[in-house]
Amino acid sequence: MKEAMFYEKLEGGRVRCGLCRFYCLIGPGKRGHCRVRENRAGVLYSLVYGRVVAEHVDPIEKKPLFHVLPGSRSYSVATVGCNFRCLHCQNYSIAQPEERSVENSGGFVAPQTVVDRALAAGCGSISYTYTEPTIFFEFAYETAMLARKAGLKNIFVTNGYITNEALGVIAPYLDAANIDLKGFSDPFYRDVVGASFPEVLDCIREYKRLGIWLEITTLIIPNHNDSEEQLRGIAEFIAGEIGTDTPWHVTQFYPTYRLTDEGRTPLATLKLAREIGLAAGLSYVYEGNVPGAGGENSSCPSCSALLIKRYGYIIEKNLLARGRCPGCGFRIQGVWD
Repeated sequence: MKEAMFYEKLEGGRVRCGLCRFYCLIGPGKRGHCRVRENRAGVLYSLVYGRVVAEHVDPIEKKPLFHVLPGSRSYSVATVGCNFRCLHCQNYSIAQPEERSVENSGGFVAPQTVVDRALAAGCGSISYTYTEPTIFFEFAYETAMLARKAGLKNIFVTNGYITNEALGVIAPYLDAANIDLKGFSDPFYRDVVGASFPEVLDCIREYKRLGIWLEITTLIIPNHNDSEEQLRGIAEFIAGEIGTDTPWHVTQFYPTYRLTDEGRTPLATLKLAREIGLAAGLSYVYEGNVPGAGGENSSCPSCSALLIKRYGYIIEKNLLARGRCPGCGFRIQGVWD
């Protein structure tokens, strides 16, 4: 266990957690919404510090991040737990654990060990991913500081629900984030995700304000968030408030966990979403989970020249020259070195 950051002690032994936007009020012996932070005699503890349950070397394109060190590898780590309750959670076995299993999850890995393993594997970055990195903040924060000293980039793959206070602390060490903007309505977030839609938008704005490179992902679920209204809302929000150079990944859903009554997202829906994004002014809209369908490549917004040709997580051709189009010299936004 490790004493948690970002909490306030209250009367009666209760505490108020300030790590994510649920701001859980936690009584003695109880846990927060994430299941991994517990009040013990008026002190809030993280139960998952260093208790790594997933540790892999991934292509950075898997995060997905298409404008961050293309073709590099990212050392990816996670503990159990999440503060969302997504019905379609793809990693539910570790993201939605039973409370009694949390303390005995994984095996202890020190932050320095993560950094050493990332360097030994030839990775250019460490990704805090698979579950929600916000809920293992203390471990991610200490690892990120060491990673920065070692010359590694730090990446959050997140649901976008961290508080401004917590994000401000780790922001100096975060190079990039992929944030899920899962839909564009209060009912969708309430019924499918179990969170507040406006809070997610505010969090994305804060990432942008702090200068962290952002890419946005939307998993398009038939009959839930695939209406033209929602897709246009997402595209216009990104273009208008985050920036037209922000990549938007529209990805194919497949049935899993508690949402198995819908089929895979039709390719036509992904193509429609891409068209909507481009029409809203976005320079980069990528189709995900459909290798070879044609929506994975990066082209120059100025001259339309092909810059990066991809097949799934594999880069077949990379013509970028220090982040610029080799043809017209247009500067492509991203993290290239």
